[in-house]
Amino acid sequence: MKKITIKISLLVSGVCFSLGAFAQVTSWENSPLNYQNSPLNYQNSPLNYNNSPMNYQNSQMNYNSNNGVYDNSGKRIGYEVTAPSGVTNVFDNNGNRIGYSPSKR
Repeated sequence: MKKITIKISLLVSGVCFSLGAFAQVTSWENSPLNYQNSPLNYQNSPLNYNNSPMNYQNSQMNYNSNNGVYDNSGKRIGYEVTAPSGVTNVFDNNGNRIGYSPSKR
């Protein structure tokens, strides 16, 4: 009888815990699975010249660039580019996509 009570209490607590985790799911607009936010979308890809580190506007050698991303010590760690869809993509200095901000539209 004691084993059954323990199993039931574990089951109930597991269900309650999983329901709480389910409530923290992000919306579709913010999801990386949304094609608008996906790195598989050409607008978000470093293969797109507008997002490439080879583009002088994104180059760390361009000291007049206004799209640089810096750490707390002032070291440039990358750059950001806004796609036509409104998604802001963040790339490191080598052109690897390290983050994004969904469209505000």
